[in-house]
Amino acid sequence: QVKLVESGGDLVQAGGSLRLSCAASGRTFDSDIMGWFREAPGKDREFVAGITWSEGSPFYADSVKGRFTISRDNAENTMYLQMNNLKPEDTAVYYCAADLTLGPVWYSRSDYWGQGTQVTVSS
Repeated sequence: QVKLVESGGDLVQAGGSLRLSCAASGRTFDSDIMGWFREAPGKDREFVAGITWSEGSPFYADSVKGRFTISRDNAENTMYLQMNNLKPEDTAVYYCAADLTLGPVWYSRSDYWGQGTQVTVSS
């Protein structure tokens, strides 16, 4: 059974940084695209960043390009999202997901999601 566990969310001031982690278990992810989504109050869940697990090729939403960096540690089965220059509009619950489609519409084909971690950016 696939299990995704996020951590690292916090309250931070605008301009600050956070690093989110996602520990993945339950099967091998070598063929997967994995990624991060976020959901702000009153808004739909949106794609933030994705990465091919085997090659490490990244993909980003335009809203985070140049500020966020996605990476993974294959040996530890852990994915990261380094978020720099955070803005109040980045405030959301951030979710880790596995078995993603390869855009332009991003979603988890097998509905693999973590429980989410809260990121709050104050102005």
